[in-house]
Amino acid sequence: MSSRTSTRAAIPGRALTRVTVLGGGDDARMYAALALAENREVTLFSAYGQELDDLRSAGSVTLRGEGPIGSFHVNQPSGPSIRTTAALDQAVAGAELILLTGPLHKQRTYAMVLADHLRDGQVLVLPNARSLGAVEVAWLLQTGGCAADVTIVECGGAPYWIQRDRSALILSACGPVPAATLPQGRSDVLSGLKPLFPNASAELSCVHSGFDDASAAVELPALLIGGPAAPGGAPLVQQGGVPLAENATFRTLIGAAHQAVIARLWEERVAVAADFGVRGLEDAAAATQRVAGNLRGAGARQVPDSSEAKELLRAGVIGSLIPLVSAAELTGRNVPMTRAMIDLAMTVLERDLRGAGRNLNSIGVTATDVSAARRQFDAILNGGLHG
Repeated sequence: MSSRTSTRAAIPGRALTRVTVLGGGDDARMYAALALAENREVTLFSAYGQELDDLRSAGSVTLRGEGPIGSFHVNQPSGPSIRTTAALDQAVAGAELILLTGPLHKQRTYAMVLADHLRDGQVLVLPNARSLGAVEVAWLLQTGGCAADVTIVECGGAPYWIQRDRSALILSACGPVPAATLPQGRSDVLSGLKPLFPNASAELSCVHSGFDDASAAVELPALLIGGPAAPGGAPLVQQGGVPLAENATFRTLIGAAHQAVIARLWEERVAVAADFGVRGLEDAAAATQRVAGNLRGAGARQVPDSSEAKELLRAGVIGSLIPLVSAAELTGRNVPMTRAMIDLAMTVLERDLRGAGRNLNSIGVTATDVSAARRQFDAILNGGLHG
């Protein structure tokens, strides 16, 4: 990330008509279809031949549910369609907007390989960025030698939750998610993203959106805690009755015991955020609603399967909880519930994730106390160099 971004004028508002999606999973397919629905020129890149073969053989991406509905063509010789490619340089060269999709480790990989391919004026978007995702990407670009004046946008979620039904993607609208730009203040870029992220709620900076990351504080208790001592919030079923499929939502995983744990985790995050000058965060109940969705019907989030749940645990530890612990260490503040949740998740996953975590010093924030860290963040947020 070039330090000259701190003195350049904000990028003029534009429609961001040429969109490249990096990744071939369900989320990447959704973003490609959403962009095509908005009459954008869309390219989807994947390094995995099977993902591209599946897309090409299907011939389209089908969306159902609460978002745009229809089948969006792939690689058609005429008319609007999603163009697929395995060549990263070609995918990125003409793009105005680049979305980095997939799990956190894939977003990191994309950031590392993009350094040689970016040019001035391009916009990189990190959906589900967790905490300080934009700062990490800027650090990876900087260490890779990128000198282009790009804007990185981190979003604390997606526009829709996705459930696959055979070949179709069923969408359920997410609530508001925090979003911010790096360098800070490029609100015109966020405005340009509104057609794809209508639920993006602009934050002052990526530090603010990072501390406003409620994902792991809600998801980990919901996924890790259960049983008779900590029942969920699903409606009671009379003896002999059958639970309704529409009641099997993420929100029903959360009962009173889960809410108590979430409140403690959120209390610790809010306290550390205040030490870094971030105040006015919503309460735990609102944070829970944002992440867990509605109990049923429109805006309900589906329960993930085992593989998806484990990926949420990994991402939550690496991208949300470890950054908070790292920030808390600079303030001298104790965060016992956050540390306990990290240990519990790593025990369930049977993996030590501390080395892979988004520690501040691993993303170029080298300060040893909170005052110095705040000054360093100020420099980074205004387009300065890390370290």
